[in-house]
Amino acid sequence: MPSKSFKDLKVSDLGEKRLIKRLLERSQKSQPTSLFLEKFLDENSVKSTKDDAALIDLGENYLVATSDLLMQSAHFPDEMTPFQMGKKVVTVNVSDIAAMGADTICIIVSMGLPKDMSLSNFDEMIEGILESCKQYDMVLIGGDTNESADLTLCGTCIGMVKKENVLMKGGARSSDVVAVTGKLGLAAAGFELLFCDESEESKLEGLDHGFMSLALEHALQPEARLKEGILLGKTGVVTSATDITDGLLSEIGEIIDASPENIGITFYEEQVPIPHEVHEIGNILGKNPLEMALTYGEDFELLLTVQKDKFDDLNHLKNVVDLHEIGFVDSSGIIKMIDKDGKTNVVTPKGYEHLK
Repeated sequence: MPSKSFKDLKVSDLGEKRLIKRLLERSQKSQPTSLFLEKFLDENSVKSTKDDAALIDLGENYLVATSDLLMQSAHFPDEMTPFQMGKKVVTVNVSDIAAMGADTICIIVSMGLPKDMSLSNFDEMIEGILESCKQYDMVLIGGDTNESADLTLCGTCIGMVKKENVLMKGGARSSDVVAVTGKLGLAAAGFELLFCDESEESKLEGLDHGFMSLALEHALQPEARLKEGILLGKTGVVTSATDITDGLLSEIGEIIDASPENIGITFYEEQVPIPHEVHEIGNILGKNPLEMALTYGEDFELLLTVQKDKFDDLNHLKNVVDLHEIGFVDSSGIIKMIDKDGKTNVVTPKGYEHLK
């Protein structure tokens, strides 16, 4: 099949990650003159175009800025309440701040609202936003509203981090330890429960209700690892980090691509922290628990690399950070998984991506 001409290409031919890269490459070629930039910043003051958030050099600290947009058709299943929608638009933004080792300051939330949205649903959504702001110790400072056929929420979150504590994607080096916080796959299990058809619902009758509640909570009301990111950044031994929103394999690929060195990552199947609930739900619904943990995303845990000889220094955090070693950085340039039988498999960095 002949390749498409440029005028026939659609954004779906590139996908979210390549579109963002395209935007950033063009923005760096032409930096506008501004009084703020001339007075306060030099040409090296704005950093981390490959990261979860942008860094603006303010002397001893970085100002950290990120933005995430959520749409009802893509991000809010029918079972999600307006309160949970409000919480989620804050959580996804805070997760990016957490991945940088930063603390939160404030958030702006702009909204595209269907004109037939009930006032009670609007108020409930605002309560969710405010509840999350309280949870992450920051303030809602403004936003905008407009009419939209599809409920759309866009958050812009601002944080701050001392320069010596910042976490970025591009610092992984060969021999570093690879680790994740928390457990993986629970959000995937929750979404599989939400989206299962009538023929599958009967299979769930014997499933422990506690398992279902835990999985649904992770899918409908996720939490950002803000405290964990701050604590890990302060240790000085974390060489790179990102949050797991598009799946572990996808985020591993991001760490590899961001490194200035030719690195790869090898991880062990048996060391991926997949909880019992994910295995139970996956087995009942005929879904592979490992695939749920590796490719689904929405876990909002942190993926990080740590200096090998300093990894044990993180033991003092074990009561507050649930950290799991899963593998190591090498110089292969690819992602490899050592399965339960000891066989090494080359895997691709697949995961969820918008516009694909």
